[in-house]
Formats: sequence, structure tokens, C-alpha cells
Amino acid sequence: MALIKSISGIRGTIGGKPGDGLSPIDVVKFAAAFGTFIQKRSGKQRPLIVLGRDARISGEMVNSLVVATLNGLGVDVLDLGLSTTPTVEVAVPMEKADAGIILTASHNPKEWNALKLLNEKGEFIDAEEGAEVLRLAESDELVFAEVDDLGAHRHSDEYLNKHIQAVLDLPLVNV
Repeated sequence: MALIKSISGIRGTIGGKPGDGLSPIDVVKFAAAFGTFIQKRSGKQRPLIVLGRDARISGEMVNSLVVATLNGLGVDVLDLGLSTTPTVEVAVPMEKADAGIILTASHNPKEWNALKLLNEKGEFIDAEEGAEVLRLAESDELVFAEVDDLGAHRHSDEYLNKHIQAVLDLPLVNV
């Protein structure tokens, strides 16, 4: 089993002991750290995070854990479901969201998955931000919302088409 914690995100093989692979406990810990980081950075108690995933076997499970964890912090989630990385990157600023998470391990084999973390511009977080997320994951600073303050979860299947239309609308694209 493998778990790689870096500034660009958290990736690992599914299963194993917490801290050895990307176990459900690890998914929750890092999703909670990122949600807490976004709450602090945005200054909002209920920021919005856009979430999308690839078609990996573990994708639905990891997606459910991330949504529940973020909602438990009081963070609202716009869930794009199956989506491309660039589509999630485009959706974040289109939604005026505070951040994004892409669940994908790109070229890695099927046992891998990852949480790739985006800022409010739909760009990968930088080294300093990534270090803070990793610090929060190991701290006791994670505080979950009371029952009346839980975040909302909504789905959208519009963003693949919105992304395609945004590309077609570029001035240099001659349809």
C-alpha cells in the first residue's frame, strides 16, 4: 500500500491501514483539512467546493466520503459526478466557488485514487497552501458543524456541456 502526501494533493492505493494507503479514514482526514483550510481562507462558514471524479472503481466511495466530510464541516458541495479534470477546473470560477477537488489518480493503475486540490480560480493550490492543508490534517484544529449548520450537497450534470460551450465560444475557435 502507498500514501503520498504532497502539495498537489493526496494520492494512494485504496485500502490498508490508515496512513499506509488511502483508507476511508485518510480520505476523511484530508477532506476535512482542506475544507477547514477553505473556511479559514475564504472567511466563510459555508464556502462552496466543486467536486468531480473519474470513473475509477473506488470513485463513488471516495466521492461519498468527501461529500459527507465537507457537509459535516458546514461546507456546501456542488457535485459534478463523472467529469474531466479541466471541466472541474472551469466549473470552480464559473460557479464563483471557493475551491475544487478532483478525485482522480490520472495515469496510475486502478487501485490508486487521489484528492487533487484547487483554489478559487480553479488552479492547483500552491506549495504554501498545500503545506497548510497537510499541517491541518495532522492537527487537532478540525471542528465540525452543529446539526443546524451542516453543508448542502447538490448535483449538476451540466458542466461537461458548459465546458464544451466555453471552448467553442473562444474567439480563436473557428467552429
